[in-house]
Amino acid sequence: MIFSVLIAVIVAAVLVVVIILVRGTKRKTLVQDVSQRIQKKGKSAILKEIEKKLARDPHNVNALETIGNIYYSEKNWEKVWNVYKTLFDISTAHVEINIAKCTLRMGIAAFYLQKNEDAIASLMTSLKKEPENFDCNFYLGQALYNAGTYDKAIYCLKKARIIQPENIKINALLGQCLFKAQKFRDSLPFLKKVLDEHPDNKEILYDMAVAMSEVGMGDKAIKVFMHLRPDPQFGAQSCLEAGKIHERNKNFQEAVKDYEIALKLQNVPDQIMLQIKYRLGNTWIQLNDISKALIYLKQVQAIKSGYKDTDQLVARYSELNQNKNLQIYLMSGTSDFVALCRKFITTYYKDSFVKVEDVQVSSETVEIVCAIENPKWESKQLFRFYRTQNVIGDIYIREFHGKIRDAKCDQGCCVTMGSFSESAHKYTEGRPIDIIEKDELVKILKKINMFN
Repeated sequence: MIFSVLIAVIVAAVLVVVIILVRGTKRKTLVQDVSQRIQKKGKSAILKEIEKKLARDPHNVNALETIGNIYYSEKNWEKVWNVYKTLFDISTAHVEINIAKCTLRMGIAAFYLQKNEDAIASLMTSLKKEPENFDCNFYLGQALYNAGTYDKAIYCLKKARIIQPENIKINALLGQCLFKAQKFRDSLPFLKKVLDEHPDNKEILYDMAVAMSEVGMGDKAIKVFMHLRPDPQFGAQSCLEAGKIHERNKNFQEAVKDYEIALKLQNVPDQIMLQIKYRLGNTWIQLNDISKALIYLKQVQAIKSGYKDTDQLVARYSELNQNKNLQIYLMSGTSDFVALCRKFITTYYKDSFVKVEDVQVSSETVEIVCAIENPKWESKQLFRFYRTQNVIGDIYIREFHGKIRDAKCDQGCCVTMGSFSESAHKYTEGRPIDIIEKDELVKILKKINMFN
């Protein structure tokens, strides 16, 4: 009994296989026959015949596949999508439908129709069926690139490139994808390969220059950016990137030149212009020209309030611009700063004779020991000047107190452009330490004449 059932099952299985093979053969024969008929009768006549069949039976698989092939060859993507979507929807009831082909063509159609999410979903399904298919990997790579999913796009494009290593479009897309993923060094050989074939491709040339800049090839990048300056699309961006390189190398004058060239260009995108003016303002700060810096920073402020730290910079440097001594205090070299500190002491004790006995300079402070004399009293004092605008805590004041004792001074005075913490203020109570914060410092600086 069991043996008989087993034989019956085997026979049934064989019959199913035979039926599928026969159906497949019939479909191939039908496609070939249709191709021949198209040549004889014309495409329009054949389309009418197929449309009649589909009117009678919308789920006629042979008719759908035939008309799908015709639409695909014509690149009629809207109709391609509709036909293969129908085939996909009925595939559970028709085992003869090729799911991989069906979803691949759905994905390609969706890609060209700019339905990126549908393209990704369909192509992912196709990829599971045929992971080495070139078209599937290629179009899925493009769709993932459009979606900003760069790492997955790179994986697909690399698989496609194995099949077609000299395909310029793949190399270009792979280079740009690696670039967008900030894998700059990896992107360079692909971008260069494209440029070897298409040296006039400005987009690829610009991306390659940025990549070179990011991997420490600034000198070569600048040459490319200079070449791109006249370009209406990439000129302003090239000036911006060249300026950034000069800034990193502390060539601030050259950076200014790059940014000012960009300002003279026509039709610069607003976002690029905003960046140029912001960086130009900051570059003039580095060159200690506060007036010019404020011109550009205020323009940035007018265009987009709250852009990065522009509001803070304008507030800070507007104050500096009104007080030249404050500029010296915060921004000058060591010799000018020390000279200002000496002037500060003589101004602070304007009715006394001040004799400087020692000056010590560190990366954070200037310390001056001086003897103060007037008709009423004499004192040896230690002054410490901080250039920071941060809050100074009590630990620094405690250390300063010890320094006063070590220097055998009677009094100490700690000066900062920032402020002192509450605990620092408490520590000075009852001790021979004066502290001067920003507001008082600014008032005294306004009284100083550096030319006397």
